[in-house]
Amino acid sequence: MDNTLDLKESQGELLWQKVAPLGLSRRKFLALLGSGGVAAVLASFPPSVSRLLAPSMVEPAYASTTATDELIYTSATQLAQAIRAKKVSSEEVVKAYLQRIEAVNPKLNAVVQLAADQALAQAREADAALAKGQIKGALHGVPMTIKDSLDTAGIISTAGSKGRASFVPKEDATVVARVRAAGAIVLGKTNTPEITMSYETDNAVYGRTNNPYDLSRTPGGSSGGAGAIIASGGSPMDIGSDTGGSVRVPSHFCGIAGIKPNTGRVPRTGHIPPPGGVWGPFTQLGPLARFVEDLVLVLPIIAGIDGQDPEIIPVPLGDPRKVNLKSLRVAFHTDNGIVSPTTETVEVVKTTAKVLSEAGMAVEEARPQGIEQSNEIFRGFFMDGGAESDRLLQMAGTADTELSDLMRRFLDWQRANPMTVGQFSNLLARWSSFRAAMLSFMAKYDVIVCPACAHPAKPHRESLANTAVYSYTKTYNLTGWPAVVVRGGTSPEGLPIGVQVVACPWREDVALAVAQHIETALGGWRPPSL
Repeated sequence: MDNTLDLKESQGELLWQKVAPLGLSRRKFLALLGSGGVAAVLASFPPSVSRLLAPSMVEPAYASTTATDELIYTSATQLAQAIRAKKVSSEEVVKAYLQRIEAVNPKLNAVVQLAADQALAQAREADAALAKGQIKGALHGVPMTIKDSLDTAGIISTAGSKGRASFVPKEDATVVARVRAAGAIVLGKTNTPEITMSYETDNAVYGRTNNPYDLSRTPGGSSGGAGAIIASGGSPMDIGSDTGGSVRVPSHFCGIAGIKPNTGRVPRTGHIPPPGGVWGPFTQLGPLARFVEDLVLVLPIIAGIDGQDPEIIPVPLGDPRKVNLKSLRVAFHTDNGIVSPTTETVEVVKTTAKVLSEAGMAVEEARPQGIEQSNEIFRGFFMDGGAESDRLLQMAGTADTELSDLMRRFLDWQRANPMTVGQFSNLLARWSSFRAAMLSFMAKYDVIVCPACAHPAKPHRESLANTAVYSYTKTYNLTGWPAVVVRGGTSPEGLPIGVQVVACPWREDVALAVAQHIETALGGWRPPSL
């Protein structure tokens, strides 16, 4: 059995970043790399281009790539294939990721509970089973991390709240049980703000998580720990949650891919906040990864009714590989009328629109009428005088004196802004009218492409100065539609800029297919210089 992945497979994603802007299709690139290596790729371009490209294709960063680097920068999909083909053992892969976590986590504080011994034991079990011809599922032997707002049997699960600082669940959350049943190995838990209620990842149990592209900046929230460690090569994928952008904002800030599935797609059993309550309709669970193909791999595993979450609906999940891109109608906008984005963000969206048009999609600039209400409507559901926060904190067993600073600020704002029953009734009616108008707009389109946020990652605490910048994601928690974020460009400071791809209700397959094309055309994730 080979001790490392084949060079052509392991470095393909890194080399791809060099040639993606030159128009070579991903399929042809991989075929050339597989048949003749870098030389074959270079030979496919005119001599003038090849001469300019050649030095960067063989730069020392690639020439000195170690076996560990080859493993940690490979997609989960490719890792699963390599493990099943016995090109690499699960134990080797798990060790590589544990080494990477050890190297980067002191700077990031992204992984807050490490299950190293347990993970290694399970990896050996996976290898032993494979030797006997036994495969648990699509994720056999593949490691991953899990957001700390999800219960993991045998591993402390705090949801960032002091009342749960030593809580060890007896059962897995539904999504955790499903990825384990598919063969995944849990490396540990990733940091989240207290009960997930912030766009920054900081809490009184574990402290603050840093962005791998600039440690002085936030990775976003509430799946910030997941975003930071995935981007850094410390985990191939994670399961996060998204109430107002908590999967998509960290994906944007950390330059990775993430999906908020359609409302009612993935069970939230075993998550804090749990199903139900005022915020329940807005909260969805979804995977984060460096590559869109890994979202495609994991979503079918975690989706579907579990007999416990009463809001999950058994709607068939489409296959992104069967989506005809040329048949799609795309609307794009660069400004939602609430907060104008940075110039670079606007350019990323416009470049994305151009890429999609060049692929044969019918693309036009259009913005849903009434989308300007998004932030105001969304804020209204949190103006309950703190009742929902108090309920969740009581469930966690967290006293008022034990709150994190972020949670205290949020709760103080809620308590200062109570809504009357009449006002809440009007809010529900307004929300319904908003959703109807958005559906009417989507009758003409299959996809909306827009910013994921008004700006790239901000310095710690500065990103909370105006939470209306996150209205670009809040809109689609209100509609419930599926939305994917994938990296589309880079800011002048070297920070990732994501683009958001939204599809019609229940069409995750369309959103993922379009996001996959954007990733292929624009390069997607790029490793930080951490």
